[in-house]
Amino acid sequence: MFRPGSIYRRGYRDTSRDRALAAMNNVLYHLHPVKVKRHGLKLTYTYCLGGLSFFLFVGLTITGIFLMFFYRPTAGPGQELAYLDMRDIIANVTFGQLVRNLHRWAAHLMVFTVFLHMARVFYHGAYKPPREFNWVVGIMLLQLTLLLSFTGYLLPWDQLAIWAVQVGTSMMGYTPVFGRQVQFVLLGGVEIGPNTLLRWYVLHVLFLPFILVLFLAVHFWRIRKDGGISGPL
Repeated sequence: MFRPGSIYRRGYRDTSRDRALAAMNNVLYHLHPVKVKRHGLKLTYTYCLGGLSFFLFVGLTITGIFLMFFYRPTAGPGQELAYLDMRDIIANVTFGQLVRNLHRWAAHLMVFTVFLHMARVFYHGAYKPPREFNWVVGIMLLQLTLLLSFTGYLLPWDQLAIWAVQVGTSMMGYTPVFGRQVQFVLLGGVEIGPNTLLRWYVLHVLFLPFILVLFLAVHFWRIRKDGGISGPL
């Protein structure tokens, strides 16, 4: 007979409690919930937005790694390699234009699906106890998603990207108390330049994705701890 848990377990009792504990304590069994609520099995047009957002993040990671092979975050007088590499990806790299467009549209769609996911959770009242902590984690994930989209906007290093970031960082400078300091750190100086591109590249491909993965792990863990996917009140 199939019994969950380690084969080296001693004193195992085949009870509902021990089977639940074995599932929760085992890494492989932890991938699926012990119990699934009835509403969690229904496929509706408002569900799976969180899963779709995660799927888009995985796609962005894969396409982003592909683009990193052909992109150099270097700019400056006579060294506009970032812009030239982007043009080269579109024109000369095999499947380059396709992958770049997939990366771009997936980024737009991820912002859209995360926002709709937050709206669905809010209108279902799933931000209330015991899910209030996970609601705060979700807000942080929304902000990280927006920051990832914003930092990626500068990487093509074309006029549209530079002026958009100029407007965004100027608005950031008016933030009370630490606005000017944060603006200086992000720009790497008093205006947009090569240091800005390098810093935003590191934020986009390393720092922000790492923080987002940590928050995703906490988010998924809390979904399990709070009883699975939230449903209508």
